[in-house]
Amino acid sequence: MQIGVALPTGVPGADGSRLIEFARRADRLGFHSLTVTDRVVYDSYDSIVALAAAAGATERIELVTAILLAATRPSNVELAKQLASLDRLSGGRLVVGVSSGMREDDYAATGTDYHSRGRRLDEALVELQEIWAGKGPVPGVGPRPVNGTIPIWGGGHSAAGLRRAARHGIGWISPGGPPHKFSELVANFRTLWDEEGRTGAPRMGANCYVALGPNGAEEAKKHMLSYYAFMGQMAEHLAKGAVTEPEQLRAVVDLYEANGCDEIFLLSVTDDPDHLDRIADVVLK
Repeated sequence: MQIGVALPTGVPGADGSRLIEFARRADRLGFHSLTVTDRVVYDSYDSIVALAAAAGATERIELVTAILLAATRPSNVELAKQLASLDRLSGGRLVVGVSSGMREDDYAATGTDYHSRGRRLDEALVELQEIWAGKGPVPGVGPRPVNGTIPIWGGGHSAAGLRRAARHGIGWISPGGPPHKFSELVANFRTLWDEEGRTGAPRMGANCYVALGPNGAEEAKKHMLSYYAFMGQMAEHLAKGAVTEPEQLRAVVDLYEANGCDEIFLLSVTDDPDHLDRIADVVLK
């Protein structure tokens, strides 16, 4: 199983220079991927801009949007151009994870319709591929991705989101949950994959919040109660699910691997680059 780490762009007040060092260190330590989450109405960095900065500070690490709220972007042409530009700037290291999201205010803020977001995301995934192939509504929009296209990874727990991932993606990213139940998610998704007539095996990913260190539990609770405040009491439950001890992290990673996870994304609740060293000591050595 490969191990990625999230660039903490969603930590309120995160310092830009620390995020750049976070990306450099993730690359140097040997993590397989660097991911970003996506929010509009929150004190967070824009996902594409943040990954563009990370691309210039790194050499080999895969860059993943996990996930991008593509349907909040008013123009598919502009989004296709931004993503292809990022892909070329990074030398073809980009993977685009997408989901429709569940926060209505993110759509209101961008002037896009919340209730049609799923249908529009389906349409966007088709149009992005057409634009990258040199077609689309206005042929000639460039640049072209390094490998001709950019891999798409699906996210979200809804039936429509799972079906979308099976139809358009290389696989599915779980938002999180108990690792011992991941094998059931894998089996269910492979059924959808087969129904869509896909060949080969889907790539299965999972997110997991991590907060190691003496104040890990407190930092996890503070961050997650803020980030998931819109979910009410569920935010408390999510905060309790963060991994805060090294032994626990090793056990969680091993259990995800045993249950069919191909890549786990570890989400830091702090922008402190030293947190990466603590994580790496557990999962990479």
